[in-house]
Amino acid sequence: MEKRSIYADNAATTQVSEEVLNAMLPYFRTGYGNASSIYKLGRDAQLAVETAREKVAAALGAAPAEIFFTSCGSEADNWALKGTVETMAKKGKKHIVTSVFEHHAILHTAQYLEKHGIEVTYVPVSNKGLVSPEDVKNAIREDTALVSIMFANNEIGTIQPIEEIAAVCHEKGVLFHTDAVQAVGHIDIDVKKMGIDMLSLSGHKIHAQKGIGALYVRKGIVLPNLIHGGAQERNKRAGTENVPAIVGLGVAIEAATKNIAEKNVSITAKRNRLIDGILQIPYTRLNGDRDKRLPGNLNISIEGIEGESLLLMLDMYGICASSGSACTSGSLDPSHVLLSIGLKHEIAHGSLRLSIEDNISDDDVEYIISVLPEIVAKLRAMSPVWEKMMKGESYE
Repeated sequence: MEKRSIYADNAATTQVSEEVLNAMLPYFRTGYGNASSIYKLGRDAQLAVETAREKVAAALGAAPAEIFFTSCGSEADNWALKGTVETMAKKGKKHIVTSVFEHHAILHTAQYLEKHGIEVTYVPVSNKGLVSPEDVKNAIREDTALVSIMFANNEIGTIQPIEEIAAVCHEKGVLFHTDAVQAVGHIDIDVKKMGIDMLSLSGHKIHAQKGIGALYVRKGIVLPNLIHGGAQERNKRAGTENVPAIVGLGVAIEAATKNIAEKNVSITAKRNRLIDGILQIPYTRLNGDRDKRLPGNLNISIEGIEGESLLLMLDMYGICASSGSACTSGSLDPSHVLLSIGLKHEIAHGSLRLSIEDNISDDDVEYIISVLPEIVAKLRAMSPVWEKMMKGESYE
């Protein structure tokens, strides 16, 4: 069978677009001024930074003064959680609420805070991968400083009821943060209408370069300095601005948030075709709610195989994807996300995540559907787990 190249791992990272690259290039050579300098070269760089800030703000329904540039989404998450706790702990609020299936940028930060005297409540998720606003409400206490629930899950793509969760938080007088790294550019977001107090995003998920992100902080919320040493980012994050990357983020988010609904019609149709085609393979299941999910995300568990082997075999067929298995990160444990929705270890190890965009063709979709059964059959033929399953033996 013909081998082709199909990139279906856009949730991991995206290609820098031609539009973004062209916008960035002048700031490496001709517009290279330090944005803190007062001569024209510096003023031009500062203008470029502020123009990008306006674009990011407009994409979120925020004010430019509420946008702070960071190096990535993880940094933005850290700043939101640690900064809020540092401020609110002085008022006796030493408790935060998050969910069990957040990105590790949130979970590891929460674990760090636990070691420093902060209590954390981890609310569960349903077997469809959804957080209940009622569970969040019940978890909030008098001493709760912050609730942080991701907008859309990075593995199974489920979209959370953010507006309802934000309303619960405000009813209780608690700040609400959301990690929207996977959601920005794929879902219409208006931070004011949705009641979001803080929001994290990352450029490399929307065709900007790696190493640039932003944190939205609602006016009236004062976070402590993230980095000391200079007046950049309104005295909150010292360090010479990465002007090319900031410019690129502005262009990328403007493009990504244009005509979202129109783009999602085509992407969702292709995603559903992939889901239906792959589920024809026996002993497979879709992870996460079918409808309340990102348009380009599908995560399917395939029993009797191991995720890392699946990825390597797919790569031989020219398909870039990812798995629910964490083996590639040096861990033998399966994904915490898949375990949180009730999957057994053995099933969670054999999961496939495809994250597509509108540039994937109908032929690409059919190619994936056609080669996957052959790959699965080969892997199952070598799997002792599959052999036990076929004999009706337990593999617990």
